[in-house]
Amino acid sequence: SYYLESWGYFSDNATIFLMSTPLASIRESVDLANRFLAYVGIAALFVGSVFIYFTTKKITSPILQLANLSEKMSNLDFDAKYTGQAEDEIGVLGNSMNRLSDTLKETIGQLRTANTELQQDIEEKILSMYAKGMTTGDIETHIQDIYGISVSDSTVSRITDKILPIAKEWQQRPLEAIYAVVFLDAIHYHVRSEGQIVKKAVYIAIGIDLDGRKDVLGMWVGENESAKFWATVLNGLRNRGVEDIFIACTDNLAGFDAAIHATFPQTEIQNCIIHQLRNSSKYVSYKDLKALMADLKAVYAAVDEQAALDAFGEHWDRKYPKISQSWRDNWANLSTYFKYPQEVRRLIYTTNAIEGFNRQLRKVTKAKSVFPTDDSLLKMLYL
Repeated sequence: SYYLESWGYFSDNATIFLMSTPLASIRESVDLANRFLAYVGIAALFVGSVFIYFTTKKITSPILQLANLSEKMSNLDFDAKYTGQAEDEIGVLGNSMNRLSDTLKETIGQLRTANTELQQDIEEKILSMYAKGMTTGDIETHIQDIYGISVSDSTVSRITDKILPIAKEWQQRPLEAIYAVVFLDAIHYHVRSEGQIVKKAVYIAIGIDLDGRKDVLGMWVGENESAKFWATVLNGLRNRGVEDIFIACTDNLAGFDAAIHATFPQTEIQNCIIHQLRNSSKYVSYKDLKALMADLKAVYAAVDEQAALDAFGEHWDRKYPKISQSWRDNWANLSTYFKYPQEVRRLIYTTNAIEGFNRQLRKVTKAKSVFPTDDSLLKMLYL
């Protein structure tokens, strides 16, 4: 009874509404709605037909031919009259299927080529950004902005790890038999090791051959700088074909000259004058620093080095006796450059050649305060 009462209420109100509305207006609204729906339906049918035709023409054509052939063959009596016709239509269908297969193979090949080129391009971008010292997070953000692709930390590590075999091969490459000058120095970085952050040294050797060409002979990650590890580095150079080094330019590390002569006994050693000047300035008050440095410059720029050193001692020994004593103790390795012409002196009396290289390394590694592994440090330095 409830539903009957509801229907009666609705019917009465609908009747009142229709009676109060002109019949012509109702018919006009109905006709307009019908025409609108008809036009929408026709338009949708047309657009859908065009889309289906152009996107599936190549694929559906052979299938339709197969369906038509099947229908025809079902109505044939397979007598001699229709055998030739069936064979012709089968041949046409076979050619269509072959063309479809060739088209699909070509499309798949193009997709694979495009995918390979995109993958190579992304890997090159990642290696380039890693070589410039960008962090993994920055690399992920840039790849997302450029390609709209998300890459993870593990993906970046996997791609950059491809450099390690190349870097190790570079470390083992054969070298020249003789080098005129070899600069030896170390640069220090913080590396995570067994849950702790430790300071490690990267041992660097730069050589100048007899033709004047400069080359980085190698970079090795080790513990804090020591003469013992340098002996290992020098033995490695000999194993790679180096027979002699005329001049080795170093800082004044304890035991360094003994490590060099153990492997290359005829090599002359030139300690860096700049390092010696820095060590000397530790003992000097600020008011005397300028005058004392000017007198020390007269020592390492002198023609007769021993006379200049004596003059310095007479002037400063009463106030700073340790300075001239330090120079005399290291004079054998500080004065090597006096044996050579002025052009060679400027080249060897400092380690500026390798210091400049070290500055470039610091420039690209400054964003990394701590490296997760030795390999990650070597990868960035090599790149």
